[in-house]
Amino acid sequence: MIYSTDTNIKIIYEDNHIIVTDKPAGILSQGDISGQTSLLDMLKNYVKLKYNKPGEAFIGLVHRLDRHVSGLMVFARTSKAASRLHQEITSGRMEKFYIAVTEMELNAGTDWHRLENNLVREKDKTFISVKDCKNSQRSVLYYNVLKCGKGKSLLLVKLETGRKHQIRAQLAGMGAPVYGDTRYGSSISAGKAICLHSVFLGFMHPVKKTPLEFYSPPPELFRRSADFIPEDLQPEIMEKIRSFRIRP
Repeated sequence: MIYSTDTNIKIIYEDNHIIVTDKPAGILSQGDISGQTSLLDMLKNYVKLKYNKPGEAFIGLVHRLDRHVSGLMVFARTSKAASRLHQEITSGRMEKFYIAVTEMELNAGTDWHRLENNLVREKDKTFISVKDCKNSQRSVLYYNVLKCGKGKSLLLVKLETGRKHQIRAQLAGMGAPVYGDTRYGSSISAGKAICLHSVFLGFMHPVKKTPLEFYSPPPELFRRSADFIPEDLQPEIMEKIRSFRIRP
């Protein structure tokens, strides 16, 4: 069931232990020095009002999406759930898949491709290092080309490592910047959004120990940027996710 808060944040799933939301692009996951209201702030306010809680409601942030990125996020409602979700992430058991439109036409096919680089952060940007230097971090992702045409590609992406701006930097490094991501070389500005979306999230419930899977359709920006995107990508994306799980 999907609820909509007074801040127009979609809540995909909610119980006493976790909240799964669909973050719009342009909103911070967590507050920063700008002082702008974040998704974390909105959820705290939502829980406080809905359950009439005194003081500040507890919401545990266990992972983040960049401000310009949209899609699925899970938050904890208790410290126990937060700890266990964090273990799911650090162990690699939590499954997160992203979908992206890139400004480069790649050949579509059934294969998953592996991309490995050494990434280094300088100020507020991630760069590919030509060698393994002192501050660089080994970074690996996998991508599958779902569609291509008119100089663009639609990719399904799975991270093996979780570096800041990793997908954006690595795709730009192969000459395929994310559509709208002018910071990493896109020729088009899409305002507060880029064509990178957290489309699938799968994990074990931190208390009930049951597997949970969630899917979020790409937002309208994807359709405007690449007209080869079909009405419903979910069956194709889920097939590709299954193929990743059983890859050699």
